[in-house]
Amino acid sequence: MTDDGVIAIDAPPTIGENMLAAIEDVTDKPVTHVIYSHWHTDHIGAASVFGPNVEIVAHEITKELLERFPDPNRPIPTLTFDKEHTLTVGGVILELSYKGENHCPGNIFIYAPAQKVLTVIDIISPGSATFMHCDASQNITGWYQAQEQLLEFDFDFLVAGHHMKYGTPETVKASIEYFADVLDGAQAAVDRFSRSDALISILDGAGWDKVFVGTENWINSMANYATKYVLEKRSSNGQLWSERLAGVTTQTKYHAYTVLESIRLERPRPNYRLRGENAPPFLT
Repeated sequence: MTDDGVIAIDAPPTIGENMLAAIEDVTDKPVTHVIYSHWHTDHIGAASVFGPNVEIVAHEITKELLERFPDPNRPIPTLTFDKEHTLTVGGVILELSYKGENHCPGNIFIYAPAQKVLTVIDIISPGSATFMHCDASQNITGWYQAQEQLLEFDFDFLVAGHHMKYGTPETVKASIEYFADVLDGAQAAVDRFSRSDALISILDGAGWDKVFVGTENWINSMANYATKYVLEKRSSNGQLWSERLAGVTTQTKYHAYTVLESIRLERPRPNYRLRGENAPPFLT
């Protein structure tokens, strides 16, 4: 709430008009500004409930995507920015920043310095292992980076999306530790199973059908290896991750698959194939 009106952040369709009801419970002032965290419909798919006269603030990529894929329930932003923008309304300051693609292009950090509240959506889920495949994120390396970037802010409370539980610096650190273990397990799996010499039996003379069966088993072997690593590892407080975060037993295998693929696609490789028929092994 501000002296001049209400600033709303996102409008999930699963909340819909109940968001208006919640605002009306605490103030008679109208919603004057809406901030889009990013363009995904599960977070802003009811933004039309705020009416046609609000100022809609978003990253310029979010505007570009909504213009490309129009949706009447996600009105086009009226004010955009590139790297940083300070929104001041009725004496309340919100600092908006874009640190590069993470969960998706255009996903921004929204910080209320006076209240010490940080809103960053779909990077962590406080108290849980997050939804499968690193919360369906697009740039996994950037998503990992964004977790660390949360701790660059001086916040007491984190609004992270999808959960009724707010986050704290401690819950952020727990999530960072869990996903560090997922990355370690996935890296160990890639180092062991993704060697060219380990794939000869799958690829050599197998025929196309058997190649695809073999590669499926190969990927599953890596995901299973990484999952076992995480589920059996004691975290820093002595607990298993399944005792510390909700959803670990069901979601880790999906995270493991996504992270090991990001290692193979996004991160530097130690080597590559050299010339010759009997070249030394390399990571594929």
